[in-house]
Amino acid sequence: MELLMKNIHMCRQARQAEAEVTLDEDFNVPDAKPDVEMIIQSKERVVLEDTRTESGRIYIHGFMEVSILYLDDTRERQLHRLDTKLPFDETIHMEGLTPGENVRIRYETEDLNTALINSRKLAIRGLLSFRASVDEIYDISAAVETQTRISICEKRKKLELMQLEVQKKDILRLKEEFPVPANKPNIRELLWENIQLQGCRIRLEEGKLAVEGKLFLFVLYRGEEEGSQCQWMEQTLPIKGELDCAGCKKEMVPDIEVSLSQAELFPKEDTDGETRMFHLEGILELEIRLYGNEEAEILEDVFSPEKDLEVTAGEETYESLVMHNESKCRAEGKIRIQAAKPRILQICHSHGSIKIDQTKIVPGGIKIEGAIPAVILYISPEDTMPFAVLEGTIPFSHVAEVPGITRDCRITLNAGLDQLQAAMADSEEIELKASVSLEIFAVLPHTQRCIQEIREREYDPAVLEAVPGITGYMVQEGDTLWGIAKQYYMTPQQIMEMNSLETQELHPGVCLILMKNMVSLNENRG
Repeated sequence: MELLMKNIHMCRQARQAEAEVTLDEDFNVPDAKPDVEMIIQSKERVVLEDTRTESGRIYIHGFMEVSILYLDDTRERQLHRLDTKLPFDETIHMEGLTPGENVRIRYETEDLNTALINSRKLAIRGLLSFRASVDEIYDISAAVETQTRISICEKRKKLELMQLEVQKKDILRLKEEFPVPANKPNIRELLWENIQLQGCRIRLEEGKLAVEGKLFLFVLYRGEEEGSQCQWMEQTLPIKGELDCAGCKKEMVPDIEVSLSQAELFPKEDTDGETRMFHLEGILELEIRLYGNEEAEILEDVFSPEKDLEVTAGEETYESLVMHNESKCRAEGKIRIQAAKPRILQICHSHGSIKIDQTKIVPGGIKIEGAIPAVILYISPEDTMPFAVLEGTIPFSHVAEVPGITRDCRITLNAGLDQLQAAMADSEEIELKASVSLEIFAVLPHTQRCIQEIREREYDPAVLEAVPGITGYMVQEGDTLWGIAKQYYMTPQQIMEMNSLETQELHPGVCLILMKNMVSLNENRG
C-alpha cells in the first residue's frame, strides 16, 4: 500500500559538556606608566580566536583581555589604565562528537581578581567556564494519506506542532560616532569605557530580520590641557538594522539569542582636526532559530474489513508551542560602603549584569530567581582617594505567567538588563533600581505513534470462520467505537447505522448489535 508521508524538521540538543580554566599571571607595569598606589576597578573581555572539533574533543584558543584602572602615587592622584591579554588553550571532552560538527560555545567569567603585589607588579587571576553544546537536526516522518483500491477505515489525529524552518548564525556590524559635549575639553587619553547592549528587540519580516535596541556608553577620559581633571560622560546610541534571512516569515515563532562582542571605542578627530569625537565599532552576534507553528493531521490507525493490514509504526517525538513571550520585572536594593571605602560625593557611573541562579516550573508559570551584580564608580571628598568603586548585588525573584506549562516543558530563557539607575541615599549608601527583561520560549514535547508502512495480505480463513454472524456486545468502560469495529471486522459507520447511534460516543452498559459484514468477508474467503 502506498502512503503519503509528512516530514517534520526538528532540532534537539544532542550533546553537551563543560570545562573550566584558571588564568593566572603576574603583570609588570610598563616603564611609561607611573607607580600604582591603588587599583580602582578592573574588567575583562573574552575573545575566542579559534574553535576546532575532532573526534570526542573541542579545542578552544583565545584570550581574556583584562583592563585595570588605577590611581598613581603622585600628589595629584591621577588615574591611569593598564591593558593585558591572558591567552588560553583549552580542550573540552565531549563523548560522541565527530569532526566538523557545529558546536555552540558559551562562556562566562566566574571570578576575576586583580591584586597589588607592589607598586610595579600586579597579580591577575581569573576563572573562566565553558559550556559546549551540539544541536542535532532530525526529521520525524508520519503517514497522512493512503492510496489503495480496497475499503479502508482510517483513524486520524490532529497535531499542533512546531517545525524548525530556519537555523543559522549571523552578525550585524555596528559603527557609530558621537561628539564630546561643547562644555568639555578635547580628548587627550581614553581612560575607561563601558558599553552595554540594552532593550534589543528583533521583529520578523518577510525574508529579513529587523533589529532595534540601544547601546548605553560610559566614557572616562583625560582632557587635552595640562592639569585637566578627568572628564566623564554617558551616551545612549540607538541601534537599527536589517539582516537578510531566507525563509523568514512574519508569523513564525522566533528563538533568537543576541550578544554584543568585539566592542571597541577610540578617540577620533572631528572635521576641524580636533580630538572631540569617539568612534565605536562592534558586532551583534545572533543565534537564530525560527519555527513554523502548524496543524497536521496524521494517520493514527488503520484497518480494513477486506484485507489484513500489517502496520509498521514507530514512536516519534515532536514539540508544540506553549508560549513565547517577554516578561518584565523590577528589582530594588541598597548598597552600603565598606569601612575601608571613602564616602560618596558624586556618582559617575553604574553598570550591572544578570545572573540567573534558578528557574523552577510552578503552577501556571515559571519562578525565576537571580541577582544583578552592580558596580558603581564614584567621586569621594578625599584628596588621597578621589575616585572609588562600590560593588554589590541586588537579588530578584519573579514568577512569569505561562498558561499550560508542565514539568515536562522545555524552557529557553534569555535575560537582559534594560535599565539600572543609581542614586545617593546619603554619603554612605546608594539606592539601585533595575528593570529586567525575561524572554521565555516554552515548548511541550509529545510522543506519538506514527505509521511508517502498511502491507496488505489475505485474512486467515480460520480467523474469519471464528467471527460470529451476529452478536450482542455490552459496552465496557474504556471501549471506543473504533476499537469495537476493528475487533469485529466492521466499520464504525456500519455499527452506528445498525444501532441508530447519532454520535461515536459510547456509554458503559449499552448493548450493541454487531453483524458480520458477509460481503467483504465472503470475498476474502472466496
